[in-house]
Amino acid sequence: MAKATSPQAVAAALTEYWSPRVVGELEENYIKVAKVHGSLCWHSHDDEDELFLVLKGHLRIELENAEAIELDQGEMFVVPKGVRHNPVASDECHILLIERKSTLHTGDVVMDKTRSLAEQLGDA
Repeated sequence: MAKATSPQAVAAALTEYWSPRVVGELEENYIKVAKVHGSLCWHSHDDEDELFLVLKGHLRIELENAEAIELDQGEMFVVPKGVRHNPVASDECHILLIERKSTLHTGDVVMDKTRSLAEQLGDA
């Protein structure tokens, strides 16, 4: 049976920063939430755009060769495919992401914060 999901509640319940969880699917896209604090890493997604929506707090998205984007609660920004970016939260922030199912967590970079799709689906 179908049921409603609260992205805010799922994000608030996460215990790890920078560890997105899939909360839904929309055609070829995953809808994810994450609790973030500090800096993720500079990375890009060569073939996929990435939507960031702030559920709680403030997020800065640093962009290579452009001014950083500052997002407050309720604001969103789409990072175009191929653009190197680095999400940064000076305080705890909860975000919703919409990404193609093919999008790798940290794109072209593998590091200790990188999460596999299995981890994001809650299977790992």
